[in-house]
Amino acid sequence: MAHILAVDDDPDLCTLLKTALERDGHAVEIRTSGVTVTESLCRWADCILLDVMMPGEDGFATCRRIRAITQAPILFLTARTDEQSVLTGLGIGADDYLTKPFRVAELRARVAAHLRRQNRAPASRMVRGGIGFDLAAKTAMVGEQPLPFTRSEYAISEYLALHAGQTFSKEQIYEAVFGYDGTADDTAVTQHIKNIRAKLRTAGVAAPETVLKTIWGVGYQWKSET
Repeated sequence: MAHILAVDDDPDLCTLLKTALERDGHAVEIRTSGVTVTESLCRWADCILLDVMMPGEDGFATCRRIRAITQAPILFLTARTDEQSVLTGLGIGADDYLTKPFRVAELRARVAAHLRRQNRAPASRMVRGGIGFDLAAKTAMVGEQPLPFTRSEYAISEYLALHAGQTFSKEQIYEAVFGYDGTADDTAVTQHIKNIRAKLRTAGVAAPETVLKTIWGVGYQWKSET
């Protein structure tokens, strides 16, 4: 059982979310505005579902406020389908997005996939491309400096590093990391890759594009040398 926090100003959708996720055995807390999301709720939650367009504090503002106090996966539920909105959400720390109207089965699958990934804990370490990975703690480092990856950024980095030297398409990465078909989510992978490289550069990696390589027309590849 996991703790799920769902935040949406549509009471009918809140009821639907609560009913569907409780059937999977989860404990679900509902809030109808971003301003009611407290620090204690964030620390309680194992997964957070956030509407984007809410009165007062919208989902983007809520995500910015709570990302620093929780590493729980954040999934945006949004009626916005434009690419810029998606990139904004992922850029401020969200892990995924689901466009309204969505199928309940897909919502349940995405929540389950994020929770499975959150709970994986192989006990080993590795270094690939000069980046150290603690596979048990789910952390990455440049030398002694921790990299402030979100869960999704870490998961993508870990997957590519575990298969260093191999090239994967955006669709393959999304499906492998999140556990379901990611054909419609190319922009999510692209934005996560951009964020990973930016954080590598901030940590002192002079040319992150040579660590996390773009193989034009094919996909992405992690540098194989330690």
